Amino acid sequence: MIPETILSSQDLIQMEDKYGAHNYHPLPAVLSRGEGVYVWDVEGKRYYDFLSAYSAVNQGHCHPRIINALTEQAQQLTLTSRAFYNDMLGKYEKYVTEYFYYDKVLPMNTGVEAVETALKLCRKWAYEKKGVATNEAKIIFVSGNFHGRTMAIISGSVDPSSTKGFGPYMPGYVIIPYNDLDALAEALKDETVAGFLVEPIQGEAGVFVPDEGYLKKAYELCKDNNVLFIADEVQTGIARTGRLLATCGNCSCNNGCENNPEVKPDILILGKAMSGGVFPVSAVLANDEIMMCIKPGEHGSTFGGNPLACAVAMAALDVVKDEELAKNADKLGAMFRSRMQGLVDKSDLVTLVRGKGLLNAILINDTEDSSTAWDICMALRDNGLLAKPTHGNIIRFAPPLVMTEEQLNECCDIIENTILNFEV
Repeated sequence: MIPETILSSQDLIQMEDKYGAHNYHPLPAVLSRGEGVYVWDVEGKRYYDFLSAYSAVNQGHCHPRIINALTEQAQQLTLTSRAFYNDMLGKYEKYVTEYFYYDKVLPMNTGVEAVETALKLCRKWAYEKKGVATNEAKIIFVSGNFHGRTMAIISGSVDPSSTKGFGPYMPGYVIIPYNDLDALAEALKDETVAGFLVEPIQGEAGVFVPDEGYLKKAYELCKDNNVLFIADEVQTGIARTGRLLATCGNCSCNNGCENNPEVKPDILILGKAMSGGVFPVSAVLANDEIMMCIKPGEHGSTFGGNPLACAVAMAALDVVKDEELAKNADKLGAMFRSRMQGLVDKSDLVTLVRGKGLLNAILINDTEDSSTAWDICMALRDNGLLAKPTHGNIIRFAPPLVMTEEQLNECCDIIENTILNFEV
């Protein structure tokens, strides 16, 4: 028997470069194992993961309860399609609607699929319930958004890297500035507007947190104008910002929406950490008046609501609640921003820290086309911590929510020492 060839990190990077499409620019760290807040590369070096697969791994890598649910269900039944019933979907639908306090859920797989689903649902509601004339419904997007990269989604983007070379774009979208209530109020004067789609915090844009009260007022404006408030919580949801949902605002329960949250989205979009990063699971939640506008044959997915996804998602959401991950994110996030604010005071390189819970970012005192933030992330990698720049001069920090205070402080030490010793 010929022994298997052991490939180095460089070998594997070259293999991806040769055989894979060049639609990503990864930080050069080739990972082969993960556990909790740690990942290891193929050479065995251990790193703190400070990206959490863009907040998909909130529960930590390979959480044993989630993995057990995956393996147990995988030995029973993985997929039936929706041509038939299966013994897991109804249980999951009951579980997730009670968890988030909605009447109905439409299960999908990826985050962008869920956003597409929400847009279709919003338009269907506009025609059936609001009385908008056929093919006239508009949906408001905000600048700086990131909802994915399908044709329908990039049509609402102003980011050239998402849009350039892919037109023509989907009609019926209105784009207004983020965090601008006057612009929203003006756009809502158009009676053909059906929905307002917004991220409670813009993660990909650089962790932009809106002004206090923005979401609540925007929600009220939508209500006053019979327009659906659609919250894309694919990245901010599932405890990342210190609340189960970022739209919960200052809700005191940390684990749900029963205590009169500031905002109860008409349509809630979830993904990523719905499965703890173990399996693609996304969901669109709404009450009956909206969800029942979709009829059989009008929308679907072969894999959406498959038994494996249902088992994994229930286990993942159990972990969030049982381990009080929202509470931990709230506490550790405040500690992290305090430590990073101290770094702002010590270093000319870092000019700003912002975020909520354990979704945070630092702004590097450089231009977007500079390599400084990338070079800092390379130095962080060398010192045992993985993070990634966004928009050139912003570094996003989003570790798994299972992190301890001791681990967080060790990571802050790594970040501080790396930046203070960094030479431009």
